[in-house]
Amino acid sequence: MFLFAAALVTGLILLVLSSDKFIEHAALVAEKLNVSPIIIGVTLVALGTSAPEMVVSATAALDNAPGIAIGNVLGSNIANVALVLGATLFFSSIPIAGTLVKKEIPLVVAITLIAGALFYDGHLSKVDGLILIASFVIALIILLKGTKDGEDELTEDLPEDDGKSVWYSLLMATLGLAVLIISSKILVWGAVGIATLMGISELVIGLTIVAIGTSLPELAASITSVKKGHHDIAIGNVLGSNLFNLATVLPMPAILAPGLLNEEVLNRDYWWVLGLTLTLTLLVLVYSRTRSKEVPRWIGFPLLGSYAIYLYTLIAYS
Repeated sequence: MFLFAAALVTGLILLVLSSDKFIEHAALVAEKLNVSPIIIGVTLVALGTSAPEMVVSATAALDNAPGIAIGNVLGSNIANVALVLGATLFFSSIPIAGTLVKKEIPLVVAITLIAGALFYDGHLSKVDGLILIASFVIALIILLKGTKDGEDELTEDLPEDDGKSVWYSLLMATLGLAVLIISSKILVWGAVGIATLMGISELVIGLTIVAIGTSLPELAASITSVKKGHHDIAIGNVLGSNLFNLATVLPMPAILAPGLLNEEVLNRDYWWVLGLTLTLTLLVLVYSRTRSKEVPRWIGFPLLGSYAIYLYTLIAYS
């Protein structure tokens, strides 16, 4: 058990660290090869919010552990709203940006409903994966359409040229990707081992330990942004991560390891994802109409409470 636990923790740490390095140096390679900044920006947004989940889910699917892959996606979305946003509200109330109501919220709700419709037959297929990827492309077009400063928003966080050669950046990006893949293999091996020894399903491990671990970057980013005074991006981070998880990470097990879904996904976990997504939608709609136009700090308590209830149901009824 100790060996599996150590592998899980080590895998999570290396996963987060290598993800940042891979993304940073991959962007530098693209810049030095004169790739369009808007393309780099879009790639950074997609990878930056979901790279750990994406690699872990792909690895788990290829290692014949689809429960961890699917649990990672749904568990991350649950953790993002209930844990990440709840913990962030402890530090400050969060202003609501105008675009959230018009674009982000409707898109996240729509893709969540699409995922539910694809789950309905109890089977996750390659076609389902392609539908989700198509949904992602459409969502991206909608997010960028009509936004005059869309390119500025996407490219403002591009890394500055480090003065090194393109070969150096390519080497570092390759090493980052290698560590990313190896760490995900270690993490999945440890997770499967713990599930086997404890006699619990891989789905539950994916929904809890793996999902929380891969959500740590979102938690750190949201709390850091609030502490630095960038309060308005916290909700956007959560919505963006949840959208990308469903539209770009869930297709991994669908395409790489299609098959029947665990009954708990249909009867329990998806409804938590939908319920928390609609709860966040309601919070944004209600508080966007108030004078302050911000979600108050006290909302963090019921959000964290709901996450505690969810974890209890997993432990008590698994």
